[in-house]
Amino acid sequence: MRIAVVGAGVGGLVTAASLALEGVRCVVFERAGGPPDVGGGIQISPNGARVLHRLGLGPALRAAAARPAALELRRWQDGRLIARTELGAEAEKRYGVPYYTLRRTDLSRMLLRVVEARCGAGTVQFGRQCVGLDESPHGVRLRFAGGQAYDADLVVGADGLHSVVRRAIAGDAPRFAGHAVYRALVPAARLPWLSGPPRVTVWLGPGQHCVCYPVGASGAVNLVATVEAGQAPDGYTRGDARGLADAYQGWHPNVGALLAAAGQLVHHGLFHRPSTRVWHRGRIAVVGDAAHAMLPFLAQGATQAIEDAATLAAYAREPDGLARYEALRRPRVDRVMAAVREIATRMHLPDGPRQRERDRRLAATRLSDQDWLYGWELPPRSRREPSDDSGAEVRR
Repeated sequence: MRIAVVGAGVGGLVTAASLALEGVRCVVFERAGGPPDVGGGIQISPNGARVLHRLGLGPALRAAAARPAALELRRWQDGRLIARTELGAEAEKRYGVPYYTLRRTDLSRMLLRVVEARCGAGTVQFGRQCVGLDESPHGVRLRFAGGQAYDADLVVGADGLHSVVRRAIAGDAPRFAGHAVYRALVPAARLPWLSGPPRVTVWLGPGQHCVCYPVGASGAVNLVATVEAGQAPDGYTRGDARGLADAYQGWHPNVGALLAAAGQLVHHGLFHRPSTRVWHRGRIAVVGDAAHAMLPFLAQGATQAIEDAATLAAYAREPDGLARYEALRRPRVDRVMAAVREIATRMHLPDGPRQRERDRRLAATRLSDQDWLYGWELPPRSRREPSDDSGAEVRR
């Protein structure tokens, strides 16, 4: 069975590694010329970490990632604590795996090593830009820039927000959400107030919010600051530090210090697909942002791609495997996206009665409220013994 995966981001590499665990090899095509060497942070909650441990990444994650002790929500102006959700040891005890934060590039390199160890060198082919595909009763032909082609029995599109594979099964387009973000990695040594146990901190304010969290052994924290925007920035651009500082004028001094300590800022728009009608057709399926791009307000974009990838791999060889994948995943993703929409509505409330009521409700939240999200596991049919302690492929 010839399976082609388009895109070597987190979703594409987890797809390849999960297929290998099911005894199926594939080829991964990535338009970039090589593995990523820049990028910000990423949060992997226990529902995604459980899949990564199953792939043998537990030792590598423990070495490279941070395990935040808590998620703290704070007021924008005075920094007052609104709510604190315990993570750390409590999350690991409750869900069996930790909540991780790390650099996206570190996670990508771990996954690339796993794929190459299990499927062989050359499984991931860089510099291969898919420009279209054609399905027939006998298979799918992928067409690449430069005129090359590849024939596959099944194609998985993990090629992100502006997916070429998705265009073969649906004509919709992502929508701009009216917000843009600034991202940067900031040396933690410049911010003495970050001393103490690692944590994810979110400052909530009118119309915008700011997030920071540690990214493992790198000695840096990831900064994400949102701003309202009338139109989307043109792709990924260099951020204007002065404009960002102006947007956060009057916020708590810790936020100002965080923004001032940032070096190179990356600026881009936030997009989503509010109504995703189809994730597969015939021999073609999509995962992650190519299927259901969601706003990052619940930190679930990458983790839902991980869940997609593991589920699709479990059923890929069955005659109705892609339909079963979608049937299993759609109710789950619909619930996650509904939660994201609710958070997006209440996260940026102006100061006033609604904001105070929101804060009272947030103060009552507990880790157990996330059981529906963090407690997800693969369908029983596809569970195998964890390979967490046999991680030679990721430590070689």
